[in-house]
Amino acid sequence: MSTSTPTSSSAEGADFTPWPAEFAARYRAAGYWRGEPLDSLLRAGADRHAGRTALVCGERRWTYAELDARVDRVAAGLVGQGIAAGDRVVVQLPNIAEFVMVIFALLRLGALPVFALPAHRRAEIGYFCAFAEAKGLVIRDRHAGFDYRQMARDIRDEAATLSTVVVVGEAEEFIPFERLDAEPLPLPEPKADTLAFLQLSGGSTGRPKMIPRTHDDYFYSVRASAEICGLGPDTVFLCALPAAHNFAMSSPGILGVLYAGGSVVLAPDPSPDTCFALIARERVDMTALVPSVALAWMEAAPARQAELASLKVLQVGGSRLSDEAAQRVDSLLGCKLQQVFGMAEGLVNYTRFDDPQELIVGTQGRPISPDDEVRIVDDEDRDVPPGETGHLITRGPYTIRGYFRADVHNARSFTRDGFYRTGDVARRLPSGHLIVEGRDKDQINRGGDKVAAEEVENHLLAHPAVLDVAVVAMPDAFLGERTCAFIVPRGEAPRPLEINRFMRERGVAGYKVPDRIEFVDQLPKTGVGKIDKRALRERIAARLQATA
Repeated sequence: MSTSTPTSSSAEGADFTPWPAEFAARYRAAGYWRGEPLDSLLRAGADRHAGRTALVCGERRWTYAELDARVDRVAAGLVGQGIAAGDRVVVQLPNIAEFVMVIFALLRLGALPVFALPAHRRAEIGYFCAFAEAKGLVIRDRHAGFDYRQMARDIRDEAATLSTVVVVGEAEEFIPFERLDAEPLPLPEPKADTLAFLQLSGGSTGRPKMIPRTHDDYFYSVRASAEICGLGPDTVFLCALPAAHNFAMSSPGILGVLYAGGSVVLAPDPSPDTCFALIARERVDMTALVPSVALAWMEAAPARQAELASLKVLQVGGSRLSDEAAQRVDSLLGCKLQQVFGMAEGLVNYTRFDDPQELIVGTQGRPISPDDEVRIVDDEDRDVPPGETGHLITRGPYTIRGYFRADVHNARSFTRDGFYRTGDVARRLPSGHLIVEGRDKDQINRGGDKVAAEEVENHLLAHPAVLDVAVVAMPDAFLGERTCAFIVPRGEAPRPLEINRFMRERGVAGYKVPDRIEFVDQLPKTGVGKIDKRALRERIAARLQATA
C-alpha cells in the first residue's frame, strides 16, 4: 500500500512530510489508520442518529440528518464559488454553527481548511493567506467589536491567490454565507492518507507555524479520544473554548462528540454567566477549559450550584492546572476532573476516570496510543534516568513528521529519526503518566539555579489570596535573570512580604521565592486562552528599563 507524499512544494519546503513506509504499514496493521476521510464521521452520524440533536447554537439547532444535508449544500455552494479539491481556505469564525458547516463542507469536497482564531488580525491572517497560498477566506462580519470585512479588503489587495471571501452576516461586497446553498453535487471522496487541513502551532512567540494533518492520523486521534473519554449518544458537550483550537475540536471536542453521536452546544464566550446558563438549559454533562477559565468558574460556582447539576466531567488542558486548583474541582463544580495535555502537532494525554485520585490531581495523563513513543531526554538527546525531568520528545501514529513548508525549522524541531521536540519539560512516572513541569522557555536561569516557573506558580496558587498567577523571567545585570510573579489577587492584595513568607513556610528553596511581585487585575492571554508570558516578560523588562 502506498504512503502519503508531499502534495506540492515551495521555496520554503515540502507541504507535507509523510510517515516512513514501515511506520505507515504498522499503523494501518494496528487499525489506527482505517482509510476513512474525516467528513465520513458526520455522514455516519446521519445514518445512525438521523433524528438526534447534533448541534446547538443559540436558539438554532440541527439534527444529524439536517446538519449533514446542510453540509452537502454548503459544499456545493463553495464549488460554485470556485473552491476546488486541494485549495486552501482560511476559516476565521467564532463559535457559531457556520464554523462546523464550513469545515465539514471543505473536508467533503477535498479542500483544506486553515484554522485561524477570532483574535487574529491583519498581520496574522494576511500571513496565513500568503504563506498557504489560500484561495478562500471565511469570516464573520463583526465580532467582539471588530470589523473583519475591512481586514479582508486590506488582505485581498495584497494576497495574490485570494479570490473568494465569504462572510457570515452582512457581507457588503463579499459573498454572503447564505449564497452557499446549492443543490448537492457528486464529489469524489478525499483519500485518507492526504492532507485534511492545516492547524496553527500554539506558541506565543513569533508567527505560528502551520501543522499539516491527514484524515487518517487525525481521525484516529478523534476516535481514540472519544473512546477514552467514554462518549456516547447521550453526551452533551459545551464548546466554550475557541472551536478552531485543537483541544476544543478533537480532544475529544466537537469532532469526538459528533463521532459518538452526541450533541455539541456552542458557547459564544467561556464566561461563567454565559456557560452556566447554557449548562442548565441544555443539560450539558461535559466541557473543556483552560486553567484560567476553570479558576473563574470555580470562583463563581458556589453561588450557582443548581445550574451545574448536570455537569459530570470538566476537562482542563492548554497549560498545567495547579495541584491546589485540581483538588478543588470536585467540591466546587460537583464534577469529575480529567486533565488533558496535548498539542496540535499530535501527542495527546488524558488522565483516566479510573486513575487513582493522586494521578488525576497531580499528573497530566498518559498517551492515547500504545504506539505513542515518548522519551524524556537531556540537552544532548540522551534519555534521562526514570523519574527525572527533561525535554519531552515524541513520535507516533498521529504526531506530525514536519511542519508545512518549513524545512529549516523542521531540522530544529524534529530529530533525525522523526521525534518531535515538543518544547515541554516533563517527567514520567512508572505508570506512564506525565507531569509537565513547564516549557523550555519557562525555565528561568537565575545565576545558574534553574527555576521552573510552573512549580513556583503552583506554590503561589496555594495562598488563599491568590486567584491566578504567572511567573516569568526578568533581566538582571548580576544573575542574568531573576523571577517576577504577576499575581491576580482574590480581593485585597496581600503584601509581597506576606507572599514571600508563605513561600518559605512551604519549604521552597530560597532561589525559588519570587524576586519581584506585581499585582494585576488580569493576566494577558493569547488567542487560544493561554497566559501570554511573552507580553509579561516584555512588560517587566520595559518597566525595569524605564526606572534604570
